[in-house]
Amino acid sequence: MRTQRILLAVVVSIVVSSAMLAVVSCARERKNYVVHLDPREDGGVADSVELWHRSFLPEAAGDDGPRIIYSYSHVLSGFAARLTDDEAEAMRKKEGCIRLYPEEFLPLATTHSPGFLGLHLGNDGFWSRSGFGRGVVIGLLDTGILPSHPSFGDAGMPPPPKKWKGTCEFKAISGGGCNNKIIGARAFGSAAVNATAPPVDDAGHGTHTASTAAGNFVENADVRGNAHGTASGMAPHAHLAIYKVCTRSRCSIMDIIAGLDAAVKDGVDVLSFSIGASPGAPFNYDLVAIATFKAMEHGIFVSSAAGNDGPVAATVGNGAPWMLTVAAGTMDRAIRTTVTLGNGQVFDGESLYQPRNNTAGRQLPLVFPGLNGDSDSRDCSMLIEEEVSGKVVLCESRSIVEHVEQGQTVSAYGGAGMILMNKPVEGYTTFADAHVLPASHVSYAAGSKILSYIKSTPKPTASVTFKGTVMGSSPAPSVAFFSSRGPNKASPGVLKPDITGPGMNILAAWAPGEMHTEFADGVSLSFFMESGTSMSTPHLSGIAAIIKSLHPTWSPAAIKSAIMTSSDVADHAGVPIKDEQYRSASFYTMGAGYVNPSRAVDPGLVYDLHTNDYIAYLCGLGIGDDGVKEITHRRVSCAKLKAITEAELNYPSLVVKLLSQPITVHRIVTNVGKANSVYTAVVDMPKNVAVTVHPPLLRFSRAYEKQSFTVTVRWAGQPAVAGVEGNLKWVSDEHVVRSPIVIPPAKAVV
Repeated sequence: MRTQRILLAVVVSIVVSSAMLAVVSCARERKNYVVHLDPREDGGVADSVELWHRSFLPEAAGDDGPRIIYSYSHVLSGFAARLTDDEAEAMRKKEGCIRLYPEEFLPLATTHSPGFLGLHLGNDGFWSRSGFGRGVVIGLLDTGILPSHPSFGDAGMPPPPKKWKGTCEFKAISGGGCNNKIIGARAFGSAAVNATAPPVDDAGHGTHTASTAAGNFVENADVRGNAHGTASGMAPHAHLAIYKVCTRSRCSIMDIIAGLDAAVKDGVDVLSFSIGASPGAPFNYDLVAIATFKAMEHGIFVSSAAGNDGPVAATVGNGAPWMLTVAAGTMDRAIRTTVTLGNGQVFDGESLYQPRNNTAGRQLPLVFPGLNGDSDSRDCSMLIEEEVSGKVVLCESRSIVEHVEQGQTVSAYGGAGMILMNKPVEGYTTFADAHVLPASHVSYAAGSKILSYIKSTPKPTASVTFKGTVMGSSPAPSVAFFSSRGPNKASPGVLKPDITGPGMNILAAWAPGEMHTEFADGVSLSFFMESGTSMSTPHLSGIAAIIKSLHPTWSPAAIKSAIMTSSDVADHAGVPIKDEQYRSASFYTMGAGYVNPSRAVDPGLVYDLHTNDYIAYLCGLGIGDDGVKEITHRRVSCAKLKAITEAELNYPSLVVKLLSQPITVHRIVTNVGKANSVYTAVVDMPKNVAVTVHPPLLRFSRAYEKQSFTVTVRWAGQPAVAGVEGNLKWVSDEHVVRSPIVIPPAKAVV
């Protein structure tokens, strides 16, 4: 018995000791943090800033190795470091430490579009007059770039501007490197996976977004003969600065802030940010919002992805008002496939895989594995070979990144073809994916009718035929289902997203041999189609570069205003732009509208904003003096300032939280058109809302003259519980300057 007790005591001691060792090990394990500090009063030079940052660290043991990963100096007061739990807790208590952010990873938000947007070659067009963005530097935070791609040749490009301070890390790259197109390239942290050439794209995403923003002209671009034409970015003669902060699957917040810090230091003019963000965090807890505020102060225009979490309300990210938040829409080009059922019904769909030798017109057995109600069978995750072999298989869509995998599963089980049907929330949004077998992606409405046919007959059949590139499809544009929706949780009183741009089935440069670029025959591609707000964002970055080239003194807010107030709310058929369900798209879905570059370069009037305006707005958010200081890096006393409400921010759109009493807001516009101009206020609102604009007429006698006015909104009838939308337009002989007016639902989702 005594021996057993001794053995038991030994076992207990070992278990306890192991547990204690595990706790000690966890406590000593280092994790990555971004450390946000109070700014130094003296600013400090680079060397002294790093020494100051090191003063916050504990004394290192001999085997600790380097602790500081980055010292930030331009967009954030602070640094990134490796710390144990105990060290992190001790640092939180140090004077001057505002907050520690554990490392988090943000997702990537993943030819015809210039023409669709009205950008045409010709000596008399505004595109040519802008020099195609000549002299403007676009910085892209993404997965890097393939420098040898023809889209990044520098034919017709000027040298880098004299202000440029960036560096190029390309080394020993066969057939490419930095030139007058790519004038800077750097990689950060875990994204620097290749020691000899860290900024090289290993995912394709960065190459795609870079060429969308500023790819040079490349003739005869296509994907296996589809979408053939001359490919170019929005600003084909703008310079590119590449900041590789993402790997194939994720982007570290530490690397993102380091990339933003470098971009500001280097002297970029436009930042393109096709990276998602978690919605809802207050701006003083949002490192991207904090960093881009400093970029705005340096005169840098920031174009950012709204996110791919739609169509759910209040999912929009990157929603700070000093950023342009971009939603994703469609164009009028389809890579057409046609499904013909045995009963003669015909449905159009899409697929990038368009085999030349196929069984077009040949009816094959049609099967839906999900008839038994099993979810794994509905989306073809689990199949039985004898049930699908030699047949066309109807599958319900999974996530937008798994469509090709669904086809691979069908093919592996012997399926002859696939019809991919949307789920109800996905509506009419269809993708031209690089499938591995004959396939057609159809809308939910079409899929429902196909399913009804299967249920109605004992031997259903179908064929899939391939029509190639079809121009003029309608309705166009519309908003894609995945595009994240407003309101913005962090500031619901400012309309977000701001604008919609092309983000569906976008053809752009790709890195050959990378994922999803080989079809069943193994042919590698140098151009590829992708969809997402990742794709719409660089469209707006390039358009901002064109505006910046034509109007170099305009502020980021003025450029944003020009883009928003000139946008379209009607599609190419002249009817309201639709969402994924083909209902009229709300402003919380599309922002102010769909971008129209030809009008954005000459908007007539702009709503301008500067740092002090944003500070008054931040005070009005109720985050306190400390919260405002965390964002602005300056000491602020909100009690001594005139804080303003969200509605009072001089934004190009108005969100009015209207209850029983009328609400009056002020706005200031700047004349950027002809010196002698007269604008008349025109209000388009439902009858139960009364809007009074005072004065109703604005007369300008000189360029850049400012005029102020007020907008009073009140209920003129029964209040609308579901909310109301309309527009305020300032109309002259040459311009229509339109601002959305939104009265949110009584119980808005925030």
